[in-house]
Amino acid sequence: MANSPQAKKRARQNESRFAVNKARRSRIRTFLRKVEEAIESGDKEAATVALRAAQPELMRGVTKGVFHKNTASRKVSRLAARVKALG
Repeated sequence: MANSPQAKKRARQNESRFAVNKARRSRIRTFLRKVEEAIESGDKEAATVALRAAQPELMRGVTKGVFHKNTASRKVSRLAARVKALG
C-alpha cells in the first residue's frame, strides 16, 4: 500500500482516472455495438448512420488516451469495409 503522501495522492488519482476511462470505454463500445447490430440486420443505411456516429466517439477516445490511434483507425477501417460490403 502507498505510504508517502505523493503515493497516496497518486493512488487516488489512478482510481478516479480509471473510473473515467472505464465510462469512456463503455460508451465507445456501445456505439460500436450499434454498428455491429446494424450490419448483422443487413440495413446499410442504419449501419452507415451508426458508423458516422461511432467514428468521432472512437477518435475522441484516442485524444483522451483510452485507445491508441492505430487501434481506433483499424476498428473504423474494418467497420467501414463491412458496411460498404452490405451494398
